[in-house]
Amino acid sequence: MPASMKRRQFLFGIGSLALLTPSVAFPAVKPSDKAVLLVVDVQNCFLPGGTLAVNGGNEIIPIINALAQKFKNVIFTQDWHTPGHASFASSHPGKTPFETIELPYGKQVLWPDHCIQGSEDAKLAAGLDIPHAQLIIRKGYHNDIDSYSTFIAADRKTKTGLTGYVQERGLSEVYVCGLATDFCVSWSAIDARRAGLHVSVIEDACRGIDLNGSLEAAWHLMDEAGVKRIQSRDIT
Repeated sequence: MPASMKRRQFLFGIGSLALLTPSVAFPAVKPSDKAVLLVVDVQNCFLPGGTLAVNGGNEIIPIINALAQKFKNVIFTQDWHTPGHASFASSHPGKTPFETIELPYGKQVLWPDHCIQGSEDAKLAAGLDIPHAQLIIRKGYHNDIDSYSTFIAADRKTKTGLTGYVQERGLSEVYVCGLATDFCVSWSAIDARRAGLHVSVIEDACRGIDLNGSLEAAWHLMDEAGVKRIQSRDIT
């Protein structure tokens, strides 16, 4: 089965969920000049009080700030939706958040209105203290296409440009953290692997939504893709 279909299965709960793969201890890692910390969607929206809050989302901010001091290269990502975006339940009369519909590119989870361009909800969390971050890359700004992955939108055709940026700079190792583990973090990590990059997800620097078993399934699919599962203490 193609990887894209497997990913749709976990996202929409239409396939069997595999058992969680236990976390494996890895030797301590000192990030090289070719390593980048990818901080995914640590925005007001996904923190307590936001429109799509992830439980414990605020807890990862000090962990990420500490991690960033160990990386020469840091990239932020930012969910950045148009008003009336196709992924919003409010854009589809009679639909409610967390239902699914068919869009031209396949099944789509419908979300509450969130991360609308220029809104307070869409801003990066004020607690982030990483002045040496080099890039903010936005996704989900095409009105008719959602984008969980920071590399390529849900239609699997529309690219964000992040792959080219990373490759042109000679960055080959991606360490992913942020929100949420089972959606934007996992999709980004898997797509980074598909681009030929070495990828690790820093588990304790992420938090998940766990919609219909999506967290367990996401870890399984990341493991299948060759994504390493590490802890912040593994990075020196």
